Order: sequence, then C-alpha cells, then structure tokens
Amino acid sequence: MARIRRQPTHRPLKAGHAPRAAATPEPGSAEEVTTSEAASTGVGTTAMSEGRRAVLDFVKHQGEVSADELAVAVGVTVAAVRRHLGALETEGLVSHRDERPGPGRPRRHYFLTPAAEGLWPKRYGQLTNQLLAVAEDTHPGLVDQMFDERGNQRVEHALGRLEGKSFDDRVRELSLILDEDGYLAGCEKVGPGHWRIVEHNCAILDVALRYGAACRSELSFLRRSLPDAEIERVQHMIAGAHSCSYEVRRRSKRSKRSKASNG
Repeated sequence: MARIRRQPTHRPLKAGHAPRAAATPEPGSAEEVTTSEAASTGVGTTAMSEGRRAVLDFVKHQGEVSADELAVAVGVTVAAVRRHLGALETEGLVSHRDERPGPGRPRRHYFLTPAAEGLWPKRYGQLTNQLLAVAEDTHPGLVDQMFDERGNQRVEHALGRLEGKSFDDRVRELSLILDEDGYLAGCEKVGPGHWRIVEHNCAILDVALRYGAACRSELSFLRRSLPDAEIERVQHMIAGAHSCSYEVRRRSKRSKRSKASNG
C-alpha cells in the first residue's frame, strides 16, 4: 500500500496537480496508510471546484475567518466568496457567528462544521492496526480475545433492544443497529421467516483486511443476536463482492428440538 503525501494548500490547487506516492512501507509501520485511507486521499475537497476547495482549505487552516479575509487569501471578489460560503452553508459544511464590537453592522465569522471534517483523510484504520499489531506481538491471542469481548458487549446491547419483539421486528431492529454502527445496512423480506440483510459499507474494512477475527466476530454477532435463526454470509467484501450479505432464516420448531437434543 502506498503512502500518500498531502501538501498544505494555503493557495488553491491547480488543475491536474495530484498527491505523490512514495515507496511502499513496511506493514504496521508508522508510514503505512491503510487501503480505504489511501483511497480517501483522492476525494473529499479535491473533488470540488477550485473555488470551493480554496475556501474550505483556508478556513481549515485559519479556524475562523471573515468573507473579506477569504477574498484576499483566495484572490477573488467578496461577492464570489459569499456565493461559495452560501453554497457550503447549505451543504452543512460551513457555519457562521456574528460579532458586534460596536455600532454598525456585525462582523460575520465563518468556520467549519463537524460534518466538514470528513472531507480530510483520517488515519483511524492505520492507528487501530498498529495498536493491534503491538498487542499481538506482546501477547499472542490477545487480539482474538479483544474481538470476543467487543462481540460480547455488542450482543448484550443488541439483545436489550430486540427483547420482546417478533422475529420480523427483531431482524429489522438488528439491521437498524448495523446501520447505526456505520455499515449502511438494510434488510428485505424474502419469504415467511426468511430475510436478507445487506451491508453496503464495511465500517471496519481496514482492520478486517488484516485480521480475520474481525469478520468472524461480525457473523458471530448476528448469530448470537438472533439465536432462533440460521444465518449464513452469502456475499463478502473481503472476497471481492460489493457488499456483505446475510441470509437469515427462522429455525423451525422441529430444528430447534433437534438441536437441543443433539446439544
């Protein structure tokens, strides 16, 4: 995986300029950038027009600015800056506060919203993999134990939300839990007692690419949260699919009795 170096963008980037890739670092090193993080470096602000990107970059560097300061820094008119700011406010990326130091019109200061932070790369996957590598090297077996404990906590939380609901409602609620956890999940009823849960995003992709325990933990979470169902993963992102899909079938009373007698 290549390391991407992002250059400070105090001035608007010129068309055609792109980050440069360096040599491939050692796995687990401080230089490593995980798969999704390397991919995200090419999107976000760089996918915008030069004008909006320049406005966002300058506000990011300064923290809080006025339209006049932005116009000087970006090299356009105040009217043009206000148009960019208006559009960015509509998109929920920029907000403002008004300050009245004395008589006259208040000064308006613009700043980024928390939603705008997602436009710049974050290295959570890199950090997580580095910490897990240290844990694995220091205490063999600890990583699997950590995933098991995380799974126990998730199951306990899910069972509390599913308690007292019908089978169909529990499947819907479990799909909602997955969606809230960042999996962009949904579900559809295929037939009586038969559902399909689809995750269009892997919230832990960078970790799952390195640690198989992550994927095993997700399947275990679904099965333990719906103990009266047979659940099989039929599509897997790690295997190249565009989503992770699970077939969920309610066990018949006969199969439950058979399992109990065999257990």
